[in-house]
Amino acid sequence: MAKPQKRYVCQSCGSVSHRWAGQCGDCSEWNTMVEDTAGANVTPFQAKHNLMGGGRSIQLVGLDAEITLPERMQSGIAELDRALGGGFVEGSATLIGGDPGIGKSTLLLQAAAKMAMAGLPVAYVSGEEAADQVRLRARRLGLGSAPVMLAAATSVRDILTTLSQATPPALLVIDSIQTMHSDLIEGAPGTVSQVRASAQELIRFAKERGTAVVLVGHVTKDGSIAGPRVLEHMVDTVLSFEGERSHQYRILRAIKNRFGGTDEIGVFAMVAEGLTEIANPSALFLTQREEGVTGTTVFPALEGTRPVLVEIQALVVRLASGATPRRAVVGWDSGRMAMILAVLEARCGLSFSACEVYLNIAGGYKVQDPAADLAVAAALVSALSERPVPVDAVAFGEIALSGEIRPVAHAPLRLKEAGKLGFERALLPSAITDDKSGLKLTGFRTLADFVGHMLGK
Repeated sequence: MAKPQKRYVCQSCGSVSHRWAGQCGDCSEWNTMVEDTAGANVTPFQAKHNLMGGGRSIQLVGLDAEITLPERMQSGIAELDRALGGGFVEGSATLIGGDPGIGKSTLLLQAAAKMAMAGLPVAYVSGEEAADQVRLRARRLGLGSAPVMLAAATSVRDILTTLSQATPPALLVIDSIQTMHSDLIEGAPGTVSQVRASAQELIRFAKERGTAVVLVGHVTKDGSIAGPRVLEHMVDTVLSFEGERSHQYRILRAIKNRFGGTDEIGVFAMVAEGLTEIANPSALFLTQREEGVTGTTVFPALEGTRPVLVEIQALVVRLASGATPRRAVVGWDSGRMAMILAVLEARCGLSFSACEVYLNIAGGYKVQDPAADLAVAAALVSALSERPVPVDAVAFGEIALSGEIRPVAHAPLRLKEAGKLGFERALLPSAITDDKSGLKLTGFRTLADFVGHMLGK
């Protein structure tokens, strides 16, 4: 028998090399190459052409075959169900990632307890905490009496053997996948080969037994889920739990969903009793606004089908000649703010070159919608000219490099949400005219027209 050939796997990107190196040649990360003999006896030709022996014929069906929509299990937490697309799907695998202490375990423990109290068999397996620690958290959350099957284990074989001896649970929570260990693969828990093998066994169990499996994943310093990227391809749904530990609010965002859309979010607030749902996120991200405050604008953002009103705050400070101005952005793309400043200077005659510019999205919210361009421009112009934007107005629209204000998608939804919260006016692209919200619409074709309107020209 031929001696297994050594290979080294990058713990960051999963790249394979037959020689050790201090730096990965693919992702350029240092000290991430770890020896891994798993699969070393497979020749490169077999791996490339997937020639692993004989196979069996498979049944091919047409696209017009009848299908039934997958049944969903409600978690008892409406915001979690919204992000999942309606609830957990039987036999599905869900991966949820987030920063340490953001509330992943708390959210899943609350969902497991609610589903168990609804009569569904639920198992919660922790590889990071002892069973008593999980019980203490459950009691603190007021869920100590929930009939959740609890275990502290890291061996995938032991977990699946135990669950196979009785009726399989409807929901299985694994906290976390980086602590799981498969005895079929050599290597320490958390390595690329162990994470991949453990996840594959758990997903196979989910598909065969109809159990919805939820895997908790650690994240790296850049916010991506630790482990091999193939892990995100193996699961059906990937959820990202976002937020700052210093802020109260959390956002659960779907990055991948084979059973629903990826444009929905769930909003939560971290309180002493755990995570509470926020049915009206707009009320969270709007501060107590008063007349006469310059540099603030309300922007109706859109997350999937949910409009969320957020406050955009800008501060412009004039510096003495010769000083280097600073640009700081929180919650928005700094490159896009630089573009807005350039358009304001080139197309509208405003000068920010001798000013420090600070931009903030209130409440810790992160905006990626290009429709925020006009609201940002309004906040910047208001801060520079010291002329406040009307407190009862919202603004949205995309700004082109030519200075044109372009229309954006789902304008009626944005206007309807603004009308529900008491706003009376909207500053928007002139191309948007169809409205049933009852707001007074003021349209602008170019950014120069908008700046002239704000400055009273």
